[in-house]
Amino acid sequence: MRTWGDEDIQDQGGRTVVITGANSGLGLRAATVLAAKGARVILACRSRERGERAAAAVGGELVLVDLADLGSVRKAAADLRERTGDRVDLLIDNAGIPAGKFRRTVDGHESILATNYLGHAALTWLLMPALRAGDSARVVTVSSMAQRGKGFDVEDPNFERRRFRMAHAYSQSKLAGLMFALELQERLAAEGSPVISVAAHPGFTATEIGAAGARNQGLGALARPLNALTKALSQSVSEGTLPILYAATAPEVQGGDYYGPRKFGEFFGGVGPARIDVRAQDQAVRARLWERTAELTGVRPDPS
Repeated sequence: MRTWGDEDIQDQGGRTVVITGANSGLGLRAATVLAAKGARVILACRSRERGERAAAAVGGELVLVDLADLGSVRKAAADLRERTGDRVDLLIDNAGIPAGKFRRTVDGHESILATNYLGHAALTWLLMPALRAGDSARVVTVSSMAQRGKGFDVEDPNFERRRFRMAHAYSQSKLAGLMFALELQERLAAEGSPVISVAAHPGFTATEIGAAGARNQGLGALARPLNALTKALSQSVSEGTLPILYAATAPEVQGGDYYGPRKFGEFFGGVGPARIDVRAQDQAVRARLWERTAELTGVRPDPS
């Protein structure tokens, strides 16, 4: 069976796409491919310099957003709704930071959870009116195999009572994202919305997230060798982006689907259905996470 590839993506002319963290790695690759297919691509990035460089290379537009700052998220959402005429056809919640030292954001949240999950949840809710106006709109949440870790305490997501462990923090942020995607789909379906929510993960891909994690921990000397080792053992960014692009564009995708590589335990190779951790399937916990997310972000859930 031939592997699904970029060439299978249908014409995206007339569609408006927003991708977070699109100045490098998976986000930049997705932006490049979708722009080449005719989409209007808006890169939502934290760094103006890197974002402008990426937008120029892609032929896209830049919106500045720091997902760890909920004020910045609100401002970016308002900017996006205004410049798109309140219509977005595809939102890819991709940006993320790796494991690192314990830090609190300006809003008082643990930084990995805030960047990888809370900021994306808030942005998605704030953009929902624009997504409802879109044409067969989709929200694609980029998760990770790390979501199969040790789970998390919905009542203590910011490690106020628990001991902080950086790998656990990253794992819980990715599990939370997947749970949010599934809960969002249930609520969209319940209101009869044409918008669908899906998720994907890139398997083991040669991004710079491992090297960035080393730098975040004050281990900059290990960044270069770690990056070289990762690239030697993993698949390319182009290959790792395929599950995300499939979730974003394939006509057969259904709400609630989750995709990843289909070979070697979802580490490498093509696109196929990915395994959803049993904890992400707990409806009661997902519903509580939905409530807690609203409490932590101060953003009204949409759908409620």
